[in-house]
Amino acid sequence: MFTLESATVAVADLTRHKLRSFLTMLGMIFGVGAVVAMLSIGAGAEKESLRIIESFGIRNIIIQAKEFKTEELRQIRTESLGVSLRDVEALQAVLKPKPLISAKRVVKTFQVVSDTGKADSRVLGVSSTYPAIQNLKLLQGSFFFPSDEQSNSQVCVLGIASKQKLFGFGNVLGRQIKVNDQWLTVIGVLADANVEKSEFEGVKIQNPNNDIYIPITTAIKKFEGDSIENELTEVIVETHPQADLKEQASTVNNLMSAMHRYVDDYAIVVPEKLLEQNQRTQGIFNIVMGAIASISLLVGGIGIMNIMLASVLERTNEIGLRRALGARKLDIRVQFMTEAIAISLSGGIIGVGLGYGISRLVAIYSGWSTIITIASIVLSFGVSSAVGLLFGIYPAVQASNLDPIECLRYE
Repeated sequence: MFTLESATVAVADLTRHKLRSFLTMLGMIFGVGAVVAMLSIGAGAEKESLRIIESFGIRNIIIQAKEFKTEELRQIRTESLGVSLRDVEALQAVLKPKPLISAKRVVKTFQVVSDTGKADSRVLGVSSTYPAIQNLKLLQGSFFFPSDEQSNSQVCVLGIASKQKLFGFGNVLGRQIKVNDQWLTVIGVLADANVEKSEFEGVKIQNPNNDIYIPITTAIKKFEGDSIENELTEVIVETHPQADLKEQASTVNNLMSAMHRYVDDYAIVVPEKLLEQNQRTQGIFNIVMGAIASISLLVGGIGIMNIMLASVLERTNEIGLRRALGARKLDIRVQFMTEAIAISLSGGIIGVGLGYGISRLVAIYSGWSTIITIASIVLSFGVSSAVGLLFGIYPAVQASNLDPIECLRYE
């Protein structure tokens, strides 16, 4: 059976033939390194995609106005009015159970100033339901109410970064800012949203800390843009928890098609579908990387078998002598199996280091998040041990079946 003596002899044989042992390990090193890197990058990508999907809202349906060149847009406007408050009203009337819906319009700004500073903030016209849908928290004051939308109130809520640029620290409620030629009264400040600017499957995510929010009707009435532009940039529908998301998405698509006279001037994004698509892509990536790792491990296993067969030939006299001194066939098998596993495990240890290095380089140069898990390390050692065991069986059996008398005669 496995003994400390077997392990000691195995390590001694590895160190006696350092270069040969290292070359034998290469397949294991690359295979295990690929497994660790694959699992690390995959776990990081999954965590990042889940973070982004959560920022969209997993139960949300997002309707985005498409962008066109001026001439194309003029032609489209002869058939469709574009994404507008009419769409919001229709969605509210049709969708059951009743969802939360927020309109959104990006205001073209030339300057945002206060009596103490200025900012290059993005100004968004939104509905009063927007913070509930986007999970935004208030640090000071309140968000605006439906009554503010009905009366086109010239009020605003600042993101924390915008507030600091315009006013510094302290209470800013009741103070005013000027956006283009319109004065707005600050009624609230949002807490730090801790959302990074990013893009996922073509959908952009902005950091709300730099934004300024005003009632959607104020954005439309007081900050008029080109008459052919979409009234709204985006509509966000948060479906009811009891509603079937796919069914609701189909209803939204059918309603929007009818409202826009089947003109393709909008896009519908369903974060849950993006997540499913991302998971399928991730699955394909894992299969490809797994195949590459498997080939490397197979090559490594064949290398181990090859070197162990050569070792059996080299140590024929030693095998005969040990058998003559009373060693059993099992002892010989255990010895060679231990050596095969030692080579495999050593390659596995170096491979874990290689995989960690690859994942760190990917994180540094691509900006991707990578996660080394205990499970991936345990799996790597398990795989390397299994490969050593599997490919060490044949040489070990060959060694144990040698005739001791013939071994002692071998030159």
